[in-house]
Amino acid sequence: MKKILMHTCCGPCSAYVIKKLREEGFIDIASYWYNPNIQPYDEYKHRLETLKEYTKQVIIPLIIQDEYNLKEFLQSVINYKGIRCEYCYRMRLEMAVKFAKDNGYDCFTTTLLVSPYQKHDMIKKICEELSAKYDIKFVYYDFREGYYEGQQMAKDAGLYRQKYCGCVFSRDEAEMQRDAMKKQEEEKHRKNREEQEENKRTKLEKKNNMKH
Repeated sequence: MKKILMHTCCGPCSAYVIKKLREEGFIDIASYWYNPNIQPYDEYKHRLETLKEYTKQVIIPLIIQDEYNLKEFLQSVINYKGIRCEYCYRMRLEMAVKFAKDNGYDCFTTTLLVSPYQKHDMIKKICEELSAKYDIKFVYYDFREGYYEGQQMAKDAGLYRQKYCGCVFSRDEAEMQRDAMKKQEEEKHRKNREEQEENKRTKLEKKNNMKH
């Protein structure tokens, strides 16, 4: 079967993608790591070590483009005139596609397509553009159908599962969303307690009225 390079954002997201590719007949799969967007550096190393561990478990080669130019990345993102995520996707994917073309791969794909929290259509469009630019086939599947299965596979494998996409912006946004959800839950519980107390008072008043 064709030799495919899989740009990989992290170990957990690769779980279902590898399974799906193998089910579709891809045997010669290589994982490619290039993610200088991940911050802070401890998080970057943690995710990379997790991917190293997982590729050993599933027995596929891992190519590591270990570049961490945080200052350059942040400056480029800030100065980018389009959508922030678009720059981040394109920068990483183009590096992977160049490597695939230069090293004898027949096609490529990306684990970014598995997450329902990513900008799926944007990623697909960028991959199609890079496929045409470098004359190499882009293998597309809507891997999102297996997202929760993949997360369970990662959990069963004991993999570290991160709580945000990668960059400091996504980390802050994720924290804000979690805080907002926490406040919503707290408000919901507060209202439930008030309703329960009100129901108790109403029942007690009815009981007292019946005695009189």
